[in-house]
Amino acid sequence: MDSQQSRVLVQLRDMILKGEFGPGERLAEIPLAEKLGASRTPVRLALASLEHEGLIEPSPAGGYQMRRFTSQEIADSIRVRGVIEGLALRLLAEDGAPRQLLRELHDCLDEGDKVVGKPTMELDDYAGYVEMNDRFHRLVVEGCGNAAVKRIMDMLDSQPFAAPSAMLPMQSSMQEGQQWMQQAHRTHHAMVQAIEKGQGYRAQALGEEHVEIARMNLDYALERPELAAELMPGMKLVAARR
Repeated sequence: MDSQQSRVLVQLRDMILKGEFGPGERLAEIPLAEKLGASRTPVRLALASLEHEGLIEPSPAGGYQMRRFTSQEIADSIRVRGVIEGLALRLLAEDGAPRQLLRELHDCLDEGDKVVGKPTMELDDYAGYVEMNDRFHRLVVEGCGNAAVKRIMDMLDSQPFAAPSAMLPMQSSMQEGQQWMQQAHRTHHAMVQAIEKGQGYRAQALGEEHVEIARMNLDYALERPELAAELMPGMKLVAARR
């Protein structure tokens, strides 16, 4: 993939996940090319890639349109992420993690401890936790040494609200948000401990359990659609639960 097509693909995917297009909205090549400052060819190829990823669908009028997602699709993607990350953790535990990787994981743990250990977390603290959380999960997936795991995680990360920190904005608005974050970070500590002790099955189980907080956040968002739309504009792509 050349650099321009790659740039356009990243930009369009980011716009979709941030809710810049409404469900059913037509995605026309020429307006998109003008908006992105690109030629039509990389836009056309990027749209084809986004259809393959399942983010958009063919339009009855020709071309593509923004699709609507169901809450079950999001929950399914989150659950699959738990299974894949659990496998990555198990591989690290059974194969042995390099010292540099363990140092970087411990840096994440220390950084997260400082944030969640505060008496009260501010918005900047939540943002800092999101950055740390993304880095922690990226280190696990990239460090396990399995190319197939990384490809699957790249695909899941491109789905609405399936990435590791995608649902975290909801926690900044809830009374129990910091407690949930502390619970999630204790699991980070347990994951690293399991890796260091070579406890493969324990590491895998922790990875699968870890995503349950994301599913709880999803339920919370669905119960408060106006708040969710404010904190995560992309939620307008998710159909209300019947």
